[in-house]
Amino acid sequence: MSYLTTVKQVYRKAATEPDKTLCCVPQAPVYLPGLVIPPAMAEMNYGCGSTVHLADMRAGQRILYVGVGGGLEALKLAYFAQRPGGVIAVDPVPEMRTAARKNLQEAARLNDWFDPSFVDIRAGDALKLPLDDESVDLAAQNCLFNIFMATAPGKSGDGAIQASDLDRALQEMHRVLADGGRLSMSDPITPRPMPGHLKDDEILRAKCISGCVTLDHYLQTIVSAGFGTVEVRTRKPYRMLQRTRYGLDEDLLLESIEVCAVKVPVPDDGPCIFTGRTAIYSGPDETFDDGRGHILVRDLPASVCDKTAAALADLGRPDLTVTGPTWHYSGGGCC
Repeated sequence: MSYLTTVKQVYRKAATEPDKTLCCVPQAPVYLPGLVIPPAMAEMNYGCGSTVHLADMRAGQRILYVGVGGGLEALKLAYFAQRPGGVIAVDPVPEMRTAARKNLQEAARLNDWFDPSFVDIRAGDALKLPLDDESVDLAAQNCLFNIFMATAPGKSGDGAIQASDLDRALQEMHRVLADGGRLSMSDPITPRPMPGHLKDDEILRAKCISGCVTLDHYLQTIVSAGFGTVEVRTRKPYRMLQRTRYGLDEDLLLESIEVCAVKVPVPDDGPCIFTGRTAIYSGPDETFDDGRGHILVRDLPASVCDKTAAALADLGRPDLTVTGPTWHYSGGGCC
């Protein structure tokens, strides 16, 4: 796994020399009353979206953040936890852990509510997390999992297929989450499989470019790790790979997505994946019951997962309208 050595080298340098080309996508600052972000921490925002969402916050929850970076999202999560050890932040790069601790000390100076003890920074690897089974309620990672190899490297001596690094990272998240726990993630994706000459480029992989997989592959890997519900919350442009500079037949526009995976069993009829679709009943009765546990109130759009949307569309009823994905889901769904 030489590419992981390259990744560590890239982030070791980024810990001491902020790299504005690394991962980030422009996004409006989020205002939280009483929270002041240290400038040095903001400069080290190595992410492609956000993993901090009000919908995921619960009183007293145990929180894990993997890939601490400059500490920005760990600080935001600590804003909601506000207790010693409320957030566990794991990172394999010593220089990054040192930079995060320094930034959190500055955050304590700027925010009278914050104490550095709120964030427990630990040495550790996403492929083998230093946490017990079912020990956290909310886990998050931002623009980290796309660096992992997402194809099985081969077979073991007994002929069994070995899990890819992406599989292992997701399985570790699933292991440490309690039942019903949530995994908030942001990663870039590609509309078509990444060409081999880019996929094998370790520097581009470390810089969150060439490790992208397709959306279907990404979602299926999450489900295969045991997450029965997946919410696609945001989908937007991330990077343009110009054909001449990257040796491509045509330009390749990468996108970034924000998703939340919930640790619930995968239903027998398949996972519940929410992409912002709705179903609307407009018939003569006040409600419509599809016989599968979904009741639609006349004229009111109801959020439905893709599986339910497909089943309703298959009914072929003129009084049922099923809308397409908006790639934005904010809760209130059918499952």
